[in-house]
Order: sequence, then structure tokens, then C-alpha cells
Amino acid sequence: MTGTQETPSFRLAYVPGATPAKWVRIWNERLPGVPLTLLQVPSTEASDVLRAGDADAGLVRLPVDRAFFSAIPLYTEATVVVVPKDHLITAAEEVTLADLADEVVFHPLDDVFDWDRPPGEPAFERPATTEDAVELVAANVGLLIVPQSLARLHHRKDLTYRPVVDAPRSSVALSWPEEATTDLVEDFIGIVRGRTVNSTRGRAAAKPETEPQRKQEPGKARQKPAAGARSTSGKPTGGKSAGRTARGRTASNSGRPAKRGKPRRKS
Repeated sequence: MTGTQETPSFRLAYVPGATPAKWVRIWNERLPGVPLTLLQVPSTEASDVLRAGDADAGLVRLPVDRAFFSAIPLYTEATVVVVPKDHLITAAEEVTLADLADEVVFHPLDDVFDWDRPPGEPAFERPATTEDAVELVAANVGLLIVPQSLARLHHRKDLTYRPVVDAPRSSVALSWPEEATTDLVEDFIGIVRGRTVNSTRGRAAAKPETEPQRKQEPGKARQKPAAGARSTSGKPTGGKSAGRTARGRTASNSGRPAKRGKPRRKS
């Protein structure tokens, strides 16, 4: 009877603007036998995809439900306002929210910012997506505030952007269901945290086994140190016999009595 063993794989969801390419490249180098599948999902659906188990982990935008998900913040993006290239705002290198107070600012349904009150004048309707809002900006009917990565993602030749220095910022994090922290998830955590290939991946490393003490073989006596040898304290080793031998050699040099010379004749 032959059975089939499922090939392990890792599924990584990511939201628009997130760039997993560098980490995917490192994964393929370190785990060539484990395919990594990328799944792009809208920001508003990322949590549902992870909850349903359709992805093992995801590059998502904070905040997330910390009662269910673990999350490792990776970076925080600058916030920009997308405008037509001939807009007056392009005369400045950066702007504030107060500078946008009289402008129509679109607030799409997939907006990543949790505004208490959206800046600017409200638009006639909320676009369904950020991409739809960019099209409206290109039609010169309003402006759009987004993380810089989304401005780059939806770049158009007739549009540009400027930093908004006092706007909220969006942070990207690696997130996964806390109860589904598998070995492959740990592997990917190690990659995004810059751990080396020999790292323990955050799990407790096994303590190295100490070399067992050698037992004295039966019938063999412990070897005695050479006579006259000295210990670390500077005293001769080898017990009393070694001490007698040392004194005997000092007195006679060979263990025999020393020869006496002839007495001198008195004159």
C-alpha cells in the first residue's frame, strides 16, 4: 500500500503597496524545496483571508485584532497627497492638512487611514477603491491622501504627489493567526527579522551535551606523575618517595659517598 505525502508549501498574503519580493527571494534561497505562493488581497479583506486559513501569514496594514493575530511591525510609510501635475500644491515641497482644507479630498471605501474626520471638503461620493479615486484625481475633480507606496503603485504621468507632514501614517506588519504559528511561519519570521540561516528561529536552542567523564578501566592504575615533577603550587609531586629521591641526589649526586682528598703534609 503506497501513500502520498503532501508537499509542504507556504502561502503569503500581501496588501497593495506591500513589497514582499526581497523576502521571497531569501525564502527561495534557503528553502528551495518549499514553494512560496503569493496572494494579493485588498487591505479590507486581509484579516478575513488569514482567519479563514487561506494564507499562512500576511503583509498587512496595522491595526489588526491582537486578540486573534500576532503581528511584527516592519516599517511605517510616509503619507502623501496625490494631485494633478499642474496643481498649485506642486509649488511646495511638502504640505499640511490645513493646506488641504478647501480642497475636495476623496475618501475611498478601502482607505487605510482611520480618520476621526477626513481632511478637506467631502467628495460627492466615496470611490469604491483607491484605484478608482486615482482616476478621479486624474480627472481633476479632487485630491487623494494615501501612503507613499500606493501613490507609486498607481503612478500616472499626469499625476504627482507631495508629503503631508502632519497626516496619520500607515504601518505594514507581518501578521498571522497566533494559534497557527507553524515552523514555516517561524522560518518566514526569521527572514523578515534578518536572522541568519543558522539561527534557532526564536525557539529555545537545545543545550549542548557535555562530554561524559571517562571511567577508569578496571585493572589499570591511575598514572603517577614523574618523580621530581612539580604541581601548580610549586611543590614536588609524587609523595614521600619522590622527596627522598630528590634529597638523595642532591647530597651525593649518585647515591655513593663522596671521596675525601689527601691531607696536606705539615712543613
